[in-house]
Amino acid sequence: MFEYFPGNYVWNLGVVATLNSGGLIDEVDRACRPIKEAAQRGEDAGTADFLRAWTALTDQLVTQAEEAEKNGHPRTAKQLYARATNYLCQAERMQSASAPDRLDTYRRVLALQEKAFETVTRVEIPYEGTTLPAYFSRAGTGRAPVVIMWNGLDSTKEHMYSSRHWEELAARGISCLMVDCPGSGEALRLQGLTARVDTEAWAAACVDYLETRADVDPARIGLVGWSLGGYYAPRAAAFEKRLALVVAWGANHDWGAVQRRRLQREGERPVPHYWEHVRWVWGHENLDEFIGFAAAVNLDGVVERITVPFLVCHGENDRQIPLEYAHRSYDQATASPDRRLRIFTAEEGGAEHIGLDHLSHVSTFIAGWVADAFRAGRALS
Repeated sequence: MFEYFPGNYVWNLGVVATLNSGGLIDEVDRACRPIKEAAQRGEDAGTADFLRAWTALTDQLVTQAEEAEKNGHPRTAKQLYARATNYLCQAERMQSASAPDRLDTYRRVLALQEKAFETVTRVEIPYEGTTLPAYFSRAGTGRAPVVIMWNGLDSTKEHMYSSRHWEELAARGISCLMVDCPGSGEALRLQGLTARVDTEAWAAACVDYLETRADVDPARIGLVGWSLGGYYAPRAAAFEKRLALVVAWGANHDWGAVQRRRLQREGERPVPHYWEHVRWVWGHENLDEFIGFAAAVNLDGVVERITVPFLVCHGENDRQIPLEYAHRSYDQATASPDRRLRIFTAEEGGAEHIGLDHLSHVSTFIAGWVADAFRAGRALS
């Protein structure tokens, strides 16, 4: 993995994710060069410096975008807004949950993201008296298959948009619903919705919504989850039987055990201010209480209930989630009629957490598998 900040895995992960989601290396270098010394102080210290540096870059791109709009160049403006959103969203992700400007920063991310859209639209999914905010990418005309895409512990629907996975799906005739689930993105920040173990509740809400759309084929609704979504999605597919397929983009089979390892400083962590962040996501004040609760975030006895095609993708050098979890999810999913395990190697790329070191390589493989699985399912129905 490209490591701009030697020895600081968390900051490096943010840089690599940015570059593999449409960021430009010159722009990223100009933002990062002034904060190299701050990065040496550790993953938590200096995150305010990170935000200031990347906000300055965002401001520069927004100024350029506004000038392009004035000159009648909407395509140029949308490209600039898209990169500005990518940079600011990554910087926001690095902040402490209690950082005073975090909410204002995220509100700005939302506003910039809307300016970047061309074909994607914002939608609201009814959920337990409120809504789950989401972005919908429609593929073609008529009733198309659709993938519900869920993020993980610290990503947002804006990160999913920047990944362009929805674009790979659209090229294969598949629509995509990118959702801020409870515990993530807008659902957490603006609505206070925290994560829960029984993720089939979110899946049911998403499927209910999609079944109301005339442009969706209700028999071909799949679910893809990356990072902690590698727990969320298989859990949901085990119990929500209207789903036609499921993908674990990173096999988060026993997330509770990962938390116990992290207490012992074993393995890397995805974000600075980690323990504050996880308690925020799950709605726990006390760390000991949270660690006890986290044991329930486990797929043992769950993936056995998956009865649809199931793809497990994992990087051989994932420094956050043990590779053995990918084998465990695959080995236990014995009721799936078509299960596949794909390990990405360092030689080919995609070997780091959810393939962030070569995101497009992993993304296109998953999109191809999904398209094949949908076609096979239609042929058999």
